[in-house]
Amino acid sequence: MGLAGVLVGLCLLIALAYRGWSVLLLAPLAAVIAAAFAGEPLLAHWTETFMGSAARFLAQFFPIFLLGALFGKLMDDSGSVTAIADGMTRKLGPQRAILAVVIAGAIVTYGGVSLFVAFFVIAPMAEALFRAADIPRRLMPAAIALGTMTFTMSALPGTPSIQNAIPMPFFGTTPFAAPGLGVVGSIVMLVFGLVWLARAEAAARRRKEGFGPGIMADPSAAAADDIVRERATVAREFDPAEINHGRHADQGPPIAVAVAPLVVVVLVNLVMSLGVLPRLDVSFLAEPRWGSTSLSAVAGVWSVVVALAAAIVTVVALNLRRLSELRATMDAGANASVLPACSVASLVGFGAVVAALPAFELVRDWVLSIQGGPLISLAASTNILAALTGSASGGMTIALDALGGTYMRLAGELGIDPALLHRVAVIGSGTLDSLPHNGAVVTLLAVCGTTHREGYFHIVMVGIVGAVLGLVAVIALGSVFGSF
Repeated sequence: MGLAGVLVGLCLLIALAYRGWSVLLLAPLAAVIAAAFAGEPLLAHWTETFMGSAARFLAQFFPIFLLGALFGKLMDDSGSVTAIADGMTRKLGPQRAILAVVIAGAIVTYGGVSLFVAFFVIAPMAEALFRAADIPRRLMPAAIALGTMTFTMSALPGTPSIQNAIPMPFFGTTPFAAPGLGVVGSIVMLVFGLVWLARAEAAARRRKEGFGPGIMADPSAAAADDIVRERATVAREFDPAEINHGRHADQGPPIAVAVAPLVVVVLVNLVMSLGVLPRLDVSFLAEPRWGSTSLSAVAGVWSVVVALAAAIVTVVALNLRRLSELRATMDAGANASVLPACSVASLVGFGAVVAALPAFELVRDWVLSIQGGPLISLAASTNILAALTGSASGGMTIALDALGGTYMRLAGELGIDPALLHRVAVIGSGTLDSLPHNGAVVTLLAVCGTTHREGYFHIVMVGIVGAVLGLVAVIALGSVFGSF
């Protein structure tokens, strides 16, 4: 009965979340249902297991949600993201429209700009380029997804995404874990995606299929859609409803000024991870007043937090005159972090209740028995949970909360570098999370003015198939050569 309760709770969570119900309501309800089927104490699981796990997630990662959303909103309202997109448009032009969209998305998301901010800025740029090049509108979502949702989220070393931050406390790693393997995985995803989109464009031209009819998509309409918002806030770290708040600059900065804060994120993250933090005396962290923790458990989060804070100071200093309503912009950025953080924390709480049930031992034993060793089973567990929850961050946290200690023990016994576990977990979480119910997918299609029927297949190819190929390459090379 315990396993049946887990399935009933999970099905209810997936079905109602897809219909736009808030995860803040659904996750505790699903957890209580699972506990009830198992004959476990309901209130104890809600107030202690569920809320305890959700609170720990917020304590660890809310600073990244907060600063990431704030940085993204400042970059948007200062006109910096638009300036970068316009720069790519001028540099590459309609003749290389797909490449321009992919590179623009990759630059801003690897530099720390929230995925949804990138969607709402790059979609109009993509529409103008695709219309000028007469490339079918249905390829727009896949081109944007390739640049924003794949290698810059999970594989490229040093990415400040929340997905890349989550394994750090579990494995004692940094944002630059397994950099060589991350670069290899990124190349596989990028090359496969570009080749696929080029073939799709060529096939469309042979059929004389052009951009198609339709008026310019209105991204602000998608931002105001309540159902899109509820789906989106589970998938990524920015509440789309805050996109239209604040005041956008009338004129963006020069391209060099626009890119500068992104460079600051990468450089400060690198210096903090590999230079500053390892040299600090933080023995005081072992004291009970600091949670009896260690540098390895907090260094990764600290690196990303300092990098984002430095970038926020940079973007404000360089664009103070352009940010005419700075308080409103910063309020909107801060508010944009709250619902996504609490939504993902609720998913994590649901996962904690499931992991505490006696029936979960069957699931754990099945996952660990998957042939191929801990790398394969880790990839499978993060894939499956990300697919079921529609959230890379939520699915990965549930998997690592339940099995992270076991994987670290196996890694020690088998001589596997924890950095390799980190990279496999992050890439694995970013594959099947792009199923049709994923909030980022729903939002992207809405922003581009396309339907699942028109645009989703190509998202599958660049966002799932390409990511799986990158994951296979990382596991194969890591199994032979170890982490590098």
